[in-house]
Amino acid sequence: MEKIKELLPDWGGQHHQLQGLLAAAVFASCLWGTLIFTLHVALRLLLSHHGWLLEPHGTMSSPTKTWLALVRIFSGRHPRLFSFQRALPRQPVPGAQETVRKYLESMRPVLRDDAFDSVVALANDFLRLQAPRLQLYLQLKSWCASNYVSDWWEEFVYLRSRGSLVNSTYYMMQDFLYVTPTPLQAARAGNAVHTLLLYRHLLNRQEIPPTLLMGMRPLCSAQYERMFNTTRIPGVEKDYLCHLQDSQHVAVFHQGRFFRVGTHSSNGLLSPRALEQQFQYILDDPSPACPLEEHLAALTAAPRSMWAQVRESVKTHAATALETVEGAAFFVSLDSEPAGLTRENPAASLDTYAHTLLTGQGHDRWFDKSFTLIVFSNGKLGLSVEHSWADCPVAGHLWEFTLATECFQLGYATDGHCKGHPDPALPKPQRLQWDLPKQIQPSISLALRGAKTLSGNIDCHVFPFFHFGKSFIKGCHVSSDSFIQLVLQLAHFRDRGQFCLTYESAMTRLFLEGRTETVRSCTREACQFVRAMENKERTDQQCLALFREAVDKHQALLKAAMSGQGIDRHLFALYIMSRLLHMQSPFLTQVQSQQWLLSTSQIPVQQTHLFDVHNYPDYVSSGGGFGPAHDHGYGVSYIFMGENAISFHISSKQSSTETDSHRLGQHIEDALLDVASLFQAGQQFKRQFTGLGESSGWKYSNLSCKTVDPNIPKSSTNL
Repeated sequence: MEKIKELLPDWGGQHHQLQGLLAAAVFASCLWGTLIFTLHVALRLLLSHHGWLLEPHGTMSSPTKTWLALVRIFSGRHPRLFSFQRALPRQPVPGAQETVRKYLESMRPVLRDDAFDSVVALANDFLRLQAPRLQLYLQLKSWCASNYVSDWWEEFVYLRSRGSLVNSTYYMMQDFLYVTPTPLQAARAGNAVHTLLLYRHLLNRQEIPPTLLMGMRPLCSAQYERMFNTTRIPGVEKDYLCHLQDSQHVAVFHQGRFFRVGTHSSNGLLSPRALEQQFQYILDDPSPACPLEEHLAALTAAPRSMWAQVRESVKTHAATALETVEGAAFFVSLDSEPAGLTRENPAASLDTYAHTLLTGQGHDRWFDKSFTLIVFSNGKLGLSVEHSWADCPVAGHLWEFTLATECFQLGYATDGHCKGHPDPALPKPQRLQWDLPKQIQPSISLALRGAKTLSGNIDCHVFPFFHFGKSFIKGCHVSSDSFIQLVLQLAHFRDRGQFCLTYESAMTRLFLEGRTETVRSCTREACQFVRAMENKERTDQQCLALFREAVDKHQALLKAAMSGQGIDRHLFALYIMSRLLHMQSPFLTQVQSQQWLLSTSQIPVQQTHLFDVHNYPDYVSSGGGFGPAHDHGYGVSYIFMGENAISFHISSKQSSTETDSHRLGQHIEDALLDVASLFQAGQQFKRQFTGLGESSGWKYSNLSCKTVDPNIPKSSTNL
């Protein structure tokens, strides 16, 4: 402080005390800034450590425990949602030679010898001619950008895609499988919308705790920023995401009509009962839809360039209505049909439920919105999510909060209505007016036909598996995800008689603005295990040994992907860089043209503290799904429902003669039991299943007897 005083101007003796105060303030500011900077650098260095990922499954060494303790110390007592963003490390650029080596290793099981030799020759030419320059430019980009691949992934995979959004949309069917809290559609919509906006309020105040991987390593939260008030605006060559800072209304669709429902009053967020009142008014409104209004939303399912051109006309003639929809917090669709599990036909009812969430009728979803809340006439819920702004775990976090809060905390009255009292002074919902020219009628009709064709071509199959779940797999000392991935390899081989490139989505949110990476699950070790299972001369012990080798290989690939050492995002970024530099690379072109015939993803349950599935096993949800990535391929997602059940969502194209979602589902069920029987504890499942005969009857026997009558309202007090 004395040194600082010497640097300050001399104002005379009477100002000596002021000079001391200024010196103290400067010293305290410098000390505080240095402390903050030191904490930031220390935390960033700690979060750059990934050695804990490489430890054996279920173990934690002393250095990792020390590292974890330091992370907790430097993280503070109550970190907020975005507290770690500036401390997260940037995603590293892997070495080109190592990436190509891993790529060739992944291609060996699915290519013939001559085809593989051709790929090896292309790879060697690439490493010798183009890779050094491309790698240098990519390294430079990684130093300048927050993430060297995520911005290109969003732009070139999503925003520049000119196909229908139906192909990239995913759905969340994570309503309770056996329980419908209320059969009243307006009441369920009121509670759900209120809860979603409560989540937005917490999000704006950063009061949502950051997601911690394995309870210790914070993940990037950047994807949360565009969850609400976001619309994907179509362009002729490229779309863009329009995000508003705030929106105090939702756009509602019902029987071909659009409404604006205000969500706030002068006193703040409307109560669930007030929102129910608004939705009930819409349901009771007898006014018909206008001719061009009824199927207008089908344009959002059209090819993007077509919708971009028609949107200019819509914006010219109905700017207010279009701005209302695109500026809404999110979109709400009040469907006129029931959905969910039924006793009469449980298998078909779940398939229809999933198909409706994924595609709707082609004209009852505004696919451009970040997400659409779908409320069915019997009170069932679902979510349709546009993919460009975020990946499934982020939307899943929102949906878990919504289900738990609207059912267990807000609850319903004994008559099924939202708790509270109606507000007679509340303004009624505003019907949107679309003054559209007749010239766009052909475009709407064309878009509707295209949407219905896409919808009709998707075959969805959902089945819960009750014989065992995560608890049994943990007892076998095996990663649950690796277990399912090997089951899928066995099931797919039995279905198609060959191995194929398999896409498993892994997250890279350990890094700033990280999104996903591909785990190529069809490995040489997995193929050896599958062949052994199909070879009657192999013993169970031999198959089990190969199974464990395949699990270890899958775990190594998964950990490499999560730590930024994957294959596909690096090759994708190199390909985009080559295009920007006008460099021809036959190897990279060949890599990007590969076909994923089996696309898989696990839906994680992130907030287990919100659901007591042990004491209330009926309150489990069945996850969600997505469409196939190839015309002759499958899309498979799965979720562990509590500790003793697994739910699978399978999709394929009806037009393909090579795929059948129900057939693959049967193969998955058989493969689960066959793999479980390799373990001594799992042999009882195989015997029990074999003794029951018809598998489909067994599959749903447990399901139908547990189904809760949807006409009986459940309130939180019943819990």
